[in-house]
Amino acid sequence: AMASLLTLLGAVLCSLMVSSEVVPQADFDLQAVRMAGEWYLIGIASNAQWFVKGKDKMKMGTTMITPTADGGMELSFSGLSQNNTCRTMVNVANKTEVPGKFTYISRYWGYVSDLRMVDVKYDEYALSYSFNTMGNGTFVVDRLYGRDVELSDELKEKFRQFSLQTGILPENIVILPKNGTFTLVVKFYIKIP
Repeated sequence: AMASLLTLLGAVLCSLMVSSEVVPQADFDLQAVRMAGEWYLIGIASNAQWFVKGKDKMKMGTTMITPTADGGMELSFSGLSQNNTCRTMVNVANKTEVPGKFTYISRYWGYVSDLRMVDVKYDEYALSYSFNTMGNGTFVVDRLYGRDVELSDELKEKFRQFSLQTGILPENIVILPKNGTFTLVVKFYIKIP
C-alpha cells in the first residue's frame, strides 16, 4: 500500500512539474505569420472532466489562425457540436516575451490559458500544449494540428508520447475521427472570395 501511495504521489508531483518544463519551440515565428491559415485538429488529449465525458462524441474540426497586429494569434475553431450543428469558438491569444508562448482567457468557458507551441513544422503539423486555470482547478490540453486531414503514424505517435509526458492518461489521448461533410463545407466556403 505504501509503494502505491508513493507512486501516486510521484505522479501528482510529476504532473505539477511538467507545466514549467514544457518549452515552446525555440525558433518559433514570433509574428505567427507562418502559422497563419487553416489547420485541422487531428488529435486532442486532456484529463479535464469535460473532455473525459465528451471525448467519444468529438470529431475533427478546423482552426483558422490569423496573426494579430501586436504579434498574437486569433484562433477560430469550427466543428460540429454533439447535435450536429456547426459551432465556432474564437479566442485571441496574446504574445508573451517568450516566442511561441501565448496567453488568453477563453471567451467561451472563462478559463485562463497558458498556450505553448511546442513543435511546429509550418507546412505540415503543429503540436501545442496549454495549461489552463479555472477557479481553483487546473487542466492540461495537448493538441495535434495538421495542414491536411491525414498525418503520418510517426507524428501521431509523437503526439501520444508527448501527451503521456505531460501527465495525460493513455485512454485520454484521442486521434479524432474525420468528419468528411463538415470539412468539405468549410473548404467550399473559404474558397469563395
